[in-house]
Amino acid sequence: MSQLVLELPTTLHHQLETLAQSEGVSLGQYVMFALTRQATQAYTVQAVTENEIAQQKSAFSALLQNLGQASFAEIEQIMRERETVAPESGLTPEIVQRLRERIANQKRQNGN
Repeated sequence: MSQLVLELPTTLHHQLETLAQSEGVSLGQYVMFALTRQATQAYTVQAVTENEIAQQKSAFSALLQNLGQASFAEIEQIMRERETVAPESGLTPEIVQRLRERIANQKRQNGN
């Protein structure tokens, strides 16, 4: 087991002592319990109600509608200003060339 030395604000220290006493354990045991519980919750799947799902979908739909639509010219401008980076290792030169051809074809079809 390893050790960790913490400096706690006085009020937090008193709150933890009170909680430990109410549980009938030492301060160290209570802090270890609280930290273990918090770390476990970070990796635990939490159930979401149907109502929460509906609210999230509604909020997402509203966000998408508020974002609006970009014109082809606006998209082209952003693409011209973007940073150019090397393709990922899985993208062979042949795949990159096919993607470039598809983009060029799409531009021709849109009349740009």
